[in-house]
Amino acid sequence: MTPPNTPPPPRTSSRSSSPVIAPGPSSHSSPRSAAPPVIALTGIGLITGAGDDVEKGWASIASGTTGIRTNTLFDTSELLTDWAGMVTAEQPAPAILDRCYALAATAIREALEGSGLDLDTVDRDRVAVVVGSSLGAMPTLEAAHRTFVREGRLDTARAVASQLPCVGDYIATTFDLRGPRVVLSNACAASAVALGYAAELLWKGDVDYVVCGGVDPLAELSAYGFSALGALDAEPCSPLSASTGLTLGEGAGFMVLEPGERAAARGARVLAELGGYGLSCDGYHQTAPDPSGKGACAAMAQALDTAGFAPGDVDYLNLHGTGTPANDASEPKALKLLFGQEIPPASSTKSILGHTLGAAGAVEAVVSTLAIDRGTLPPTINTRGVTSPFALDVIPETGRTAHPDVVVSNSFAFGGNNASVVLNRPGYGGTSRRARREAVQEVVVTGVAGLAGAAGGTEALAAALAEGRPCFEAYEEVAGVGEVPVGRADLKAAARGTNPSRARRMDPLSLLAASAVNDLYRRHGKPSRGEAESTGIVFATGYGPVTSVLQFHQGVVNSVITGANPSLFANTVVNAAAGHVAMLHRYRGYTATIANGGTSSVLALQLAARVIARGAAERIMVVVADEFPAQALATQAALPGYARSAHIVPGGRTGTVLSEGAAAILLESREAAGARGAQVLACVRGFGATGESVGIGRIGRDGEAWARSLRTALADADLGPSRIATVVSAASGHPLVDAAQRSALRRAGLADRPVLAPKAVLGETYGSAGALGLVAALTGTGPSAPAPGPLLLSSFAFGGSYAAAVLDTEG
Repeated sequence: MTPPNTPPPPRTSSRSSSPVIAPGPSSHSSPRSAAPPVIALTGIGLITGAGDDVEKGWASIASGTTGIRTNTLFDTSELLTDWAGMVTAEQPAPAILDRCYALAATAIREALEGSGLDLDTVDRDRVAVVVGSSLGAMPTLEAAHRTFVREGRLDTARAVASQLPCVGDYIATTFDLRGPRVVLSNACAASAVALGYAAELLWKGDVDYVVCGGVDPLAELSAYGFSALGALDAEPCSPLSASTGLTLGEGAGFMVLEPGERAAARGARVLAELGGYGLSCDGYHQTAPDPSGKGACAAMAQALDTAGFAPGDVDYLNLHGTGTPANDASEPKALKLLFGQEIPPASSTKSILGHTLGAAGAVEAVVSTLAIDRGTLPPTINTRGVTSPFALDVIPETGRTAHPDVVVSNSFAFGGNNASVVLNRPGYGGTSRRARREAVQEVVVTGVAGLAGAAGGTEALAAALAEGRPCFEAYEEVAGVGEVPVGRADLKAAARGTNPSRARRMDPLSLLAASAVNDLYRRHGKPSRGEAESTGIVFATGYGPVTSVLQFHQGVVNSVITGANPSLFANTVVNAAAGHVAMLHRYRGYTATIANGGTSSVLALQLAARVIARGAAERIMVVVADEFPAQALATQAALPGYARSAHIVPGGRTGTVLSEGAAAILLESREAAGARGAQVLACVRGFGATGESVGIGRIGRDGEAWARSLRTALADADLGPSRIATVVSAASGHPLVDAAQRSALRRAGLADRPVLAPKAVLGETYGSAGALGLVAALTGTGPSAPAPGPLLLSSFAFGGSYAAAVLDTEG
């Protein structure tokens, strides 16, 4: 397989040429499954500064009418510009509803209506929610934090309702969608990555429909951050032409995705097909792209390969095209690496909409779909009379009549994250090309490491489990609550394995993540340079870089002019940790970032395993980390169910204890592991993910939705409940959570299975919990060692989502 950082040869022939991308591995340890379905895109919804629905927005885009105007949402007097792609349609604002949620709901309603899908006639348990966002409900979180900084008063309800995973919870509850639920947060590539995650669910047949898209509102955090970086254009941006900076925007783009056969059976009009996607990481710089363009080229090449197309098939490129000098110089280089001198027409619709950050990938996928369906290529406006210095046909100023069959849409992000999506005309290509989307490889675990609270590494963690010694015996004072226990990680110790000059630029979340990976390599051996460069990274977290976000915003609140620290801003994006780890270890492969509360670990393992199984990667490092500074602890401790002592009994109604933690799990194809002589610790067998529409911050008491995730994982693994040797429990002492899981295990036929409850010792690490449970199961000794055989990981997230995984230590 072509290494992810190696560009294919330039395009030398026309549409009839064969793909120039090398095929995947030629021999496999497991049989090929049935070909996955074609993914039909049957409904779209769009709200941006260009218009508050699809028709208004498309009319502006096709005619080259700007959606950029003066930002009136917050004070811009200290920014480099007051221009923004601001939505002007009034958004509903009940007490707990953020602008982000309103934008998402508007676009989803339009997408569902346009699709003709009546949710009352389908199995809502098989309708997934997959959403990409960089900021989530940031305006509400900013308001709560501003009050805390200025008045010392914490509005717990607002803080809880504005966490990033709540975006998915709000959507699921509003539209009563009960299938798998995941929030992706690869900064400006978030919703392009979400489209990839949605594709994996549909290719595997996990669901019947996916409501997929992206949303981000205008917020102080991003505006002051990009201004501090000097990245904002004083005038409306001029991508691929003058290239003097970016203009921020806001909005939402959503779509309804379903198998083509299902769409045909219900007589739906198919607007386009989602052919494939590709992801890569540069491992180059935390805020700047690799100037060579190799990473971006790799993402485009992988997307085309997955879709079964060649560069010569592409008719139009919707570029990332931010308008910053760095992006606008590197992206054309990537195009030349892939296409040679025959680069298709390529435009940046950010010149019309502004940069909608995490929503951009989905917004621009909707625009690309409209280009296919309506027969018009969107223009690049605000060229200021400057011919593109990169010799690109940027479709200047007004749309162009054309009939594109294949479109590539690019989204790039901080941390060197590259994402490309391929959309094609319905039926175009058919089965004449081999699309690489089916499972062809067995996936195994070849390395694990973890830390939690006072246990700063895997050996200490295993010892604590063997001795039953809690890792959360520190106490901290919380205003209005009193002293509460907490598991604090030693950040100085976590930084010891990292070059000090690098460590100084890393936030707590990144240090924890890096420490877990360093520990894994100490335990299992470091890869060769070639192996490292072909390694991907899927990062997951429950709630993201809380310290960096709070510190950066506190600077803005206290002193706008001097407080917007650009070095802090780089670490406020959720995928910053993945970028740091990729740079430390020269990772250049697949990358994604998940922020879904307590199910994040299992969802990350599922995504990585699916990608490896279909031959799109040989190895992926799954890294999970969570940190809880004082304000996060205060929020959690003020809620019901927090313990007042460090004595925790899962199922004993003692209350739960928050603990910082991180884990690293190395997944590989069995073939790749065998080639380098790696020890196989476990085989990946199956996954299950489900949801329920109970509302933000809640879970169902009856355990039925949780049980569905357990049953689904067992079915995916082709195992009955009696075959499970150990259930790795999510019980933590929280009365509601423990009761719900007890009911779920009973409903799934697992009530009599042996149970390992690592949170009794490790504490509640939320996003890291599932991965740490696996570390505990695979490193346990004595009483803490589970019996050999299949393990079932159980996880939950407040808001009503659940995920489970089956791994076999005897496989």
